[in-house]
Amino acid sequence: MYATTNVVDRSRATFGLRLHIMECDVAIIGGGPSGSTVSTLLKKYNPALRVVVIEREVFPRDHIGESQLPAISGVLNEMGVWDKVEAANFPIKIGASLTWGRDQESWDFDFYDVESFVDEPRPAKFEGQRRSTAFQVDRAIYDDILLNHAKSCGADVLQPARVAKVHVENEGTPIARIESLELESGEQVTARWYVDASGNVGLMRRALGVKVDAPKVLENIAFWDYWENTEWAVKIGVGATRIQIRSLPWGWMWFIPIGPTRTSIGLVCPAAYYKQSGKSPAELYNETARAHPQIEPLIRNATQRGNVESTRDWSYLAKQVAGENWFLVGEAAGFADPVLSAGMTLAHTSSREAAYTLLEIERAEIDADWLRNWYNDKTRANINQHIRFAEYWYASNGCFTDLREHCREIARSAGLRLSPAEAWRWLAQGGFSNQDIRGYKLGSFDIGAARKLVGMFSGEDEKLAVAHQSTLNLNLSGAKDDFGALLQNGRIERIPCWRKGQYILPKTGLHANLVNLLNQTSDSMQMLNLLYSSISSQFPPHQRDRVMLDHVYALESMISTGWVQAKKVPNGRTIDFKSFSLRSSDEGLEALHRRDEREAGKTGNAQ
Repeated sequence: MYATTNVVDRSRATFGLRLHIMECDVAIIGGGPSGSTVSTLLKKYNPALRVVVIEREVFPRDHIGESQLPAISGVLNEMGVWDKVEAANFPIKIGASLTWGRDQESWDFDFYDVESFVDEPRPAKFEGQRRSTAFQVDRAIYDDILLNHAKSCGADVLQPARVAKVHVENEGTPIARIESLELESGEQVTARWYVDASGNVGLMRRALGVKVDAPKVLENIAFWDYWENTEWAVKIGVGATRIQIRSLPWGWMWFIPIGPTRTSIGLVCPAAYYKQSGKSPAELYNETARAHPQIEPLIRNATQRGNVESTRDWSYLAKQVAGENWFLVGEAAGFADPVLSAGMTLAHTSSREAAYTLLEIERAEIDADWLRNWYNDKTRANINQHIRFAEYWYASNGCFTDLREHCREIARSAGLRLSPAEAWRWLAQGGFSNQDIRGYKLGSFDIGAARKLVGMFSGEDEKLAVAHQSTLNLNLSGAKDDFGALLQNGRIERIPCWRKGQYILPKTGLHANLVNLLNQTSDSMQMLNLLYSSISSQFPPHQRDRVMLDHVYALESMISTGWVQAKKVPNGRTIDFKSFSLRSSDEGLEALHRRDEREAGKTGNAQ
């Protein structure tokens, strides 16, 4: 049924029966992207570790969650599997086309400038513009590539093998630990460390008695099927496209090309609406798809697989994701509504961080409790921010005419006001400078992208706060010394930081540059002039705009999280971005971002 090569296999007699015990260093339940990422990175950076992956299904098999975000590409490259994934010829994702917001008009949200995208032969290397794009993957193929790659890196894969029982000590307590995994075949797998990568099944999580928080307002259900030879609607260059997100009065649909001829099409709606409809999943799905004005023309001449599947897409977050000898990764740790296409990003990034944490604990150079707490706080914050953002997406959709009470409840339960300023403050509370050394991410979006979305949803132009201020005063009152984490090359480096509550401010890098300048002057324009002069003296012309933008975003995050107190003084001057050869504040920032990305695409130095 399956083979093991590196694990220690011992047998002992118990009551006249022979019990096979497989001993290893790390046992991982689940061979999807999370399990493959953890196992591959563990073997890459510490080949001596004995790693076992237990996967219940035989690959290839279909699975939803096909749309990725650019952050995944860097993880794939670190795993050494980028070339294999790229060779599969999955469509390149450059962004999304949405019908969402106050008006029922379509608009595009791209994470790489379409005008700058250059047709390139495929397969391509992970360089230039491809650092800023993503894939739309056929999970049957993608997951198989990743798991086979983990095998080639030295991980032992038991497949098909089902975990029948997780043996736990001190279940439901903070000191709960796993003793062993019992397989249906009767074998026992024992390890020093255990990783739950079993998806929303959460085998270890449930056995450990770890509770989850699940917002009642996002109890949605998803229906989907696969189609051959649909129209792509938007195709950019060689294989690049946008996914489509199309809202309905009572839900939304996705349209994701996942191969040259294959497309994943899904329907998401509140579970209550589905029950009230009185229709079967296939009836509701097919009627909706064939009546949708933007989806129907794309499937008119296509062939449907004819097997409509369903699952509940309820957001949830585990109250604890790391313990005595265990880690939860991917959907075992939590899940955010699929409208953000964040599931795969959370799976890959949390798995990477779990692998780094395990590697560092093995080295015993950094306090193990600190490492576990760092992983726990970082992972939960990331998932929670995506859940918050999903709530905002739903609550800001004026197309949901049949779900007005649903959306009002989302806003009410979240304490959300839908004016741009209120929405921004609410979102920023959980997103910026939270266990992130770069410090200006909101979920999977940088500040510029997040503000653009807030503006689109609200119908108002929400400028960067820093563009309107006269004075900027550093506020370290109540801050304590602490550490953040920088992950690279298989190591976690502890970075000195200030901490106030959940927010951290690194004492190094661009944040240190800003702190130094803020200590010199509180005049916003003078501070930005000093910053620009410093950048101009250190970087070549084609890099200056990008570095300036990074500092502006970091400064914006410091304002949003209280590290900087910003004020507009009567008759005081505010920041004039024209001084930096920019048209205006936000327009200029977008222009410099596009110009920098074009230059990076030519030189292969995209960030």
